[in-house]
Amino acid sequence: MRKLGIIAVLSLLVTALAAVPALAAPHFQSASGTIGNNGALTVSFDERGLGNGNINYSLTGDATATWACFNGGGKHPQAANKETETNPVVEEASFESKNGRVVASFSTDAPTTTFTCPSGQRLRLASISYTDLVLTDTTNGTSTNLADVSRVFFSV
Repeated sequence: MRKLGIIAVLSLLVTALAAVPALAAPHFQSASGTIGNNGALTVSFDERGLGNGNINYSLTGDATATWACFNGGGKHPQAANKETETNPVVEEASFESKNGRVVASFSTDAPTTTFTCPSGQRLRLASISYTDLVLTDTTNGTSTNLADVSRVFFSV
């Protein structure tokens, strides 16, 4: 009977210890994106279950920007002088893990265009959306999908 008790306790101990690494595996607790006044995307995240050291990240997705021309009075003429472009988002960053955790933010570059306006008009970013965003911890092979984000600066 005593041997059965010892075996039962040892079995429970082995099961409990086997579960600890699963709980400590790298995972994203949260991740979200916001768009700044210049159209750049900032991603903020919290990843846990990490060891100590540098952790490398990559962000991928698509950015769709609509550019429009505005006259000197700040009005958008109702002509075809606007353009929508979709470009890939590819950004990388590295952060040091502290106590098995990285809480950080990093930004993409603001979108650019080769679209030009007629003389006397000024080019402005009218709207932007970021879709299919995936944040990946390339050091540990963990990733998470971010919600799509968009912002309208001017109605065109």
